[in-house]
Amino acid sequence: MTDYEKLLEEAHKKIKKIEGNGERFEIPKIKGHFEGKKTILTNFLQIASYLRRKPEHFQKFLLKELATSGNIEGDRLILNNKIPSAKINVKIEEYVKEFVLCKECKKPDTELIKEDRLTFVHCLACGAKHSVRGKI
Repeated sequence: MTDYEKLLEEAHKKIKKIEGNGERFEIPKIKGHFEGKKTILTNFLQIASYLRRKPEHFQKFLLKELATSGNIEGDRLILNNKIPSAKINVKIEEYVKEFVLCKECKKPDTELIKEDRLTFVHCLACGAKHSVRGKI
């Protein structure tokens, strides 16, 4: 029996420790830097794909909320103003609450559906459907 316990202990040591707060879905933080008067967001497309939203939709929301102009070049977003990352992260959290998380079950397993002129968030986990603001 001691051989079994030694093997079990050895196997337990090899298990990778999971980092994080235990939540399945964590809102990613933006990474970027300033170049002159511009803000370069280097992980913009990774965040958009993590949220499972179109980069154009996500970009349009950020540009409107941050009251600036910008464009996507490669896998990064270039904003034409100096904007601190803390402010951008707050706007990303607002985007997630409005367009990603289900209002019923709070899960991120959702998709955006456009019916007529209205946009809905449809939850793939619980089946709930709720409208979001159509114009960004």
